[in-house]
Amino acid sequence: MIERQHQRLIRVLNSRYIYGRIPLLHSLIFLLQMMVISLLTRRFNSYYASRPVLTTMITNAVLGGVADTVAQMLTAIRERAVRKPGGPDKSDFFAIEIHELDKRNPFADDDLIPNSYRLPPPFDFERLTRFMAYGFLMAPVQHKWFGFLAKTFPITKMSGTVPALKRVAFDQLIFAPVGLACFFTFMTVAEGGGKRAIGRKFQDIYVPSLKANYMVWPAVQILNFRVIPIQFQIPFVSTIGIAWTAYLSLSNSADEA
Repeated sequence: MIERQHQRLIRVLNSRYIYGRIPLLHSLIFLLQMMVISLLTRRFNSYYASRPVLTTMITNAVLGGVADTVAQMLTAIRERAVRKPGGPDKSDFFAIEIHELDKRNPFADDDLIPNSYRLPPPFDFERLTRFMAYGFLMAPVQHKWFGFLAKTFPITKMSGTVPALKRVAFDQLIFAPVGLACFFTFMTVAEGGGKRAIGRKFQDIYVPSLKANYMVWPAVQILNFRVIPIQFQIPFVSTIGIAWTAYLSLSNSADEA
């Protein structure tokens, strides 16, 4: 009985849109995530001082969840506009912008935010859980890696730029390709895929995603390593990475579609 009521509530929320454009359930989940981020922001220093790794893991999980929520919201907005009689109009400015960005993605054959012949997709809680789990599990690895870079290439008042550039080079040539491979492998396995599915995903989207990585992250990491204190470096990367993780979420879902 309770389960049926819960499913009915989810169906109702999935069918409601704010101003007929923005999905209500996606927006509520996003606001809840923002509340958690606000709490973490206010108490981050005290949490980090007592439990740095756990604090980083929770922060990464929440920010990964935000990124996937944004990605799912973008898909729902575009899909809703596409299904209007006559297609999107001038009032669907946001959906039109998404569609234009979609046309300029690295994929040659398929849209990044795929068109489908079904109703706008409901919020996928399992997908959200996968992204949060990935952020949670990767945080200790990132913590160790950033600590390694800090010890190997120390930044001093006399020498700052060169060590920062060395950190960026190591991060982008070693960690970025491996991290991206871990992401697609984890997501494919979590979705129930096997070796064949992993191989197909690497063949279809790994190289375009790695190219996109090199267009975005070197500049971000130079700022991160040169300016941001070490305890804030992973949260900074995760915060900037909301857009990047949303891109990966869309890439991953587009390949599945």
